[in-house]
Amino acid sequence: MYHLIVFLPLLGAALAGLMGTRLGKQFLPEKPSMIITTGLLFVAAILSWVSLIQVGLGHKELEVTVLRWMDVGGLQANWAFKIDTLTAVMLVVVNSVSSLVHLYSWGYMEDDEYKPRFFAYLSLFTFAMLMLVTSDNFIQLFFGWEGVGLASYLLIGYYYKKPSANAAAIKAFVTNRVGDVGLALGVMTIFLVFGSVEFDTVFAAIGDNSARILPFLGMEINAMELIAMLLFIGAMGKSAQFILHVWLPDAMEGPTPVSALIHAATMVTAGVFLVCRAHPIYDAAPITAGFITAIGAFTAFFAATVALVQNDIKRVIAYSTCSQLGYMFFAAGVGAYNAAMFHLFTHAFFKALLFLCAGSVIHALHHEQDMRRMGGIRKKVPWTYIAMIIGTLAITGIGIPGTSIGFAGFFSKDAIIEAAYTGSGESNAAAFAFWVGLIAALMTSFYSWRLIFMTFHGKFRGDHHTLDHAHESPWVMRLPLVLLSIGAVFAGAVFYSRFMGNAGDFWHGALPVSAGEHHAAIAPETLHAMAQVPAADAHHSEPTPGGLFGWLYANVHGYPFWVLLLPLVMSITGFVIAWFMYMRGSVEEKINHIQETGGGVLYNFLLNKWYIDELYNVTVVKLVKFLGDKFWKVGDEKIIDGYGPNGVAKFASGAAKRLSKIQTGYLYHYAFIMLLGVAVLIVVAFRGVGG
Repeated sequence: MYHLIVFLPLLGAALAGLMGTRLGKQFLPEKPSMIITTGLLFVAAILSWVSLIQVGLGHKELEVTVLRWMDVGGLQANWAFKIDTLTAVMLVVVNSVSSLVHLYSWGYMEDDEYKPRFFAYLSLFTFAMLMLVTSDNFIQLFFGWEGVGLASYLLIGYYYKKPSANAAAIKAFVTNRVGDVGLALGVMTIFLVFGSVEFDTVFAAIGDNSARILPFLGMEINAMELIAMLLFIGAMGKSAQFILHVWLPDAMEGPTPVSALIHAATMVTAGVFLVCRAHPIYDAAPITAGFITAIGAFTAFFAATVALVQNDIKRVIAYSTCSQLGYMFFAAGVGAYNAAMFHLFTHAFFKALLFLCAGSVIHALHHEQDMRRMGGIRKKVPWTYIAMIIGTLAITGIGIPGTSIGFAGFFSKDAIIEAAYTGSGESNAAAFAFWVGLIAALMTSFYSWRLIFMTFHGKFRGDHHTLDHAHESPWVMRLPLVLLSIGAVFAGAVFYSRFMGNAGDFWHGALPVSAGEHHAAIAPETLHAMAQVPAADAHHSEPTPGGLFGWLYANVHGYPFWVLLLPLVMSITGFVIAWFMYMRGSVEEKINHIQETGGGVLYNFLLNKWYIDELYNVTVVKLVKFLGDKFWKVGDEKIIDGYGPNGVAKFASGAAKRLSKIQTGYLYHYAFIMLLGVAVLIVVAFRGVGG
């Protein structure tokens, strides 16, 4: 079964990519490629759900060896699948979203003339991610890691005739290579320390090597801290954490289905998966874990601030992805690995839904992406509007605290914030993450509802000819929206107990229970239970106030009720602010008002993404171009070419020209030269005899 799950997408990619239009008849040249790749992905997705049931509910762990791969000296690495609950969850996420993206692409890419190539790239992307998540050693993980990078380059630059698409593809490729240097060094260090790259062997030997010191860049560093940091540098690049995030928004140059696949199920989640898979290493590296917590929290905040003012509908959702990844990382940083994976799981549903809804809007408005030229289209695209509302309610975490009622993001994001609160008593990084996570939740709600109001409400601000021809997407695009909406509504409530509750042995040893015993039960408390105020907070020894506000400190499955209530308050506050800003008066008036009241500096600062790209351009890009020009014009042209091929050619040409002057064409000249030659030979011969 697992061979089929992994290799069916590769088979589809090979058939569509190598055979292309030759698979079909002349009048339907692209249909076979679409049918084969999509059909194989749906089979893989169904088998992935079967795997989750067998492994997650059946408490199984399997190792499936495909073939012997590397055996060089002490380095041994088989091509094998490590199947546990962590793998099974990722198989479901990757194949489920990818299959729906394939189906959605039937309608979205209807007018594209290179459909076999597009579907081949999609399936290749999926196969590379499956190789990554099923790996049982760091070498195979690195293979899948680089395969995802290659496929992302091909898909982001799919519209290769657009200079901006080519630039975005190169930017993504180069930025990820920076992170991959860290990952490669981390894998090398693992082999140096443990003599193996197999997950089980490495993790079992961590205790014996936890105090080992290694020299690195002139410093003496704990081996576990060094390995953890190097691996995380790779994760920062792939999962677009602050500083190495710059490629992610530009990835929107690819077709919208590509954006959904990259952001929801594959590439950007690879870094989170890596940290969770290598959690024994991070448990032994508390300094790096604190760094991950701080970077994740800051990324959540940074990306949310930028999303507040973006006008491209896809870029708003792209920065939202960056922010949500920050949540996942700071959850992993505080040790809440299962909460990080839970949010990755639910995020796949509502983020894919949001991107595909954005694609449906773009499709309806003839490829318009600027929200300033949208508005009032909810009656034109009612299915898309409802699905976008569901996705927004999920990402903003709407639900009733202390109950099982809520959208997917309510359960997973709140679990992360609760885990940060738990660790805040022992770690400043966790305390920072807790409060930043709450602020980011407010901003998430604001920019999500801003997108809804600017796109679907108010008056249409674009070309009315476009509005007249706006239409709902075909059913082949609507069906994925319906299925993803179901996941965005129910995935949190249905799977919470499996990820976070007493059934936390769902992971069966794949991951530790997150951040303490406070997740030991999910039995939903009611308001009656909330009224039972404990003597003190379960996590802090401060006395609990009584009276009117005592209910805020009521202990609800291990937390003061205000900890559970604050995320919802933030979400509602963000909605209210967005309502007053974008539903009362025109969008143009609001922007002009910001400029007139002195908010233009901050507005432009956020609109230009904190000028990080400009900073990169001044400090890195110009320096690299300067060095490149010097190496090219001096090193390559003047030294290598000048003294190498060009120098030799010039010398040979000059010598030939000088020697050619000897060829006068007069017989007596040639006779004279011959006579001189004979004379020289006679002199040499007689000297030899005389000696």
